[in-house]
Amino acid sequence: MQLASLMLIAASYLVDSSHTTAGFAVKHMMVATVRGQFDTVAGKVEIDDADLTRCRIDVTIEAASVDTRNAKRDEHLRSADFFDVAKYPFITFKSSHFEKAADGRLLAIGNLTIHGVTRPVTLTVDSIAPPSKALSGNTVRGASATGKLFRKDFGLVWNKTLETGGVAVGDEVELTIDVEFVEETKSAAN
Repeated sequence: MQLASLMLIAASYLVDSSHTTAGFAVKHMMVATVRGQFDTVAGKVEIDDADLTRCRIDVTIEAASVDTRNAKRDEHLRSADFFDVAKYPFITFKSSHFEKAADGRLLAIGNLTIHGVTRPVTLTVDSIAPPSKALSGNTVRGASATGKLFRKDFGLVWNKTLETGGVAVGDEVELTIDVEFVEETKSAAN
């Protein structure tokens, strides 16, 4: 009986790729920050408003959809030097659990796979918007999350040493995710 009541509370949503940004920022030449995003994001989100620690996320990103507004750099990022999209076409994040942070925000703890390497990552969820009706009539919600990772932990080790010292690409990567999701209906699930 308890399982049945849990299923009624949780709602399933599908990621709306056209209203979602999976962004990143990394130091370039030790003097500036390069920002980019992945344009093709798909996945499923389950939200339990009665207990947000029971939420779940399962997201897949097409690595080839990387966009830094520089075609030459994007091709380099797709190459074997970085994402090697021919061999590793997808980046995935699957939550294992959620926790409440001391400041009241939600922590999405899970496994991130990039370049064939899976590592635990914690994303800080800044907000989950309440359900709203879109112009289409569908129930939609949104969320924002941030996190950090070290690209070398995922086998992304390419770099060049600069004549002035330092390196061409920083190791620490800041993540910014803004996602909109649409409630999954029985017809969408089948």
